[in-house]
Amino acid sequence: MITLAHISDIHLSPLPEVRPRDLLSKRLTGFLNWKLKRHGELNSETLVQLVQHMQAQNADFTAVTGDLTNLALPAEIERAGRWLHALGGSEKVAVCPGNHDAYVPGALEGAQNLWGDYLKGETLEGQAFPFVRRVGDLAVISCSSAVPTPPFMAVGRFEEKQAARLARILKLLGDAGYFRAVLIHHPPNAELQHPSFGLKGHRLFRQVIADQGAELVLHGHTHRSSIHHIPGKDNEVPVIGVAAASAAQGGTLDDPARYNLFRIEKSGAGWQCTMREFGFQRLGQEIVMRMQMRIY
Repeated sequence: MITLAHISDIHLSPLPEVRPRDLLSKRLTGFLNWKLKRHGELNSETLVQLVQHMQAQNADFTAVTGDLTNLALPAEIERAGRWLHALGGSEKVAVCPGNHDAYVPGALEGAQNLWGDYLKGETLEGQAFPFVRRVGDLAVISCSSAVPTPPFMAVGRFEEKQAARLARILKLLGDAGYFRAVLIHHPPNAELQHPSFGLKGHRLFRQVIADQGAELVLHGHTHRSSIHHIPGKDNEVPVIGVAAASAAQGGTLDDPARYNLFRIEKSGAGWQCTMREFGFQRLGQEIVMRMQMRIY
């Protein structure tokens, strides 16, 4: 049996010192949004409690589906690197980047340099994404939908070249008998698309999954716990989102902070997979198991 933990939308706080010259870009609108609203809804105390609870589960691997930063300031990217080291060794943790990690041009490249092996794995054609991490029968495939966008936009992008590489990877891993868990920050299912914060290329992503199959798709971005499905090669593929890991109770937009834990086990020619969701309720101070369900 292998256990896979999923956490997302870390949004490390508080913001570091912001200089006026740092705001000569999209960061100005993001900074104002943080000061006026988000700083009261995303906090470090909630995150610390949630991560401690998750680490006590001793998962074999942890998937982080993006948005470790807020404005992708250099100091934020450095702090996120330290946070990743505290979360676990790079051999047991993989990241797919979020739109906040690519907030302005050059930010994602800075994160790739500083986060190092957390954003690396087996690849095709020498390209950074998708990359693969293998743990026993589990293969975690990290895609990137993170691109810089104009102010008031938080869309992601999944383009044809990455799709072609993902298709080849899924085929190889499927033929080899792996449980394939695909990570992408923006949700790919049609129900959660929006012109200002959806995924450009969501149909292309779904077509790859329909053609080659996968066992699980994990995402963040919405700050909501959600379960959807998209067509796969042989059956429906669960698409599971998780609430922001730093979301405080009482927020007006988000579900309170949560993480998911998957228990994955080979069963004959198929799989057994059980998902448990842990996190805060809207009332009460304890982290609880909110849900348990069998996926396979």
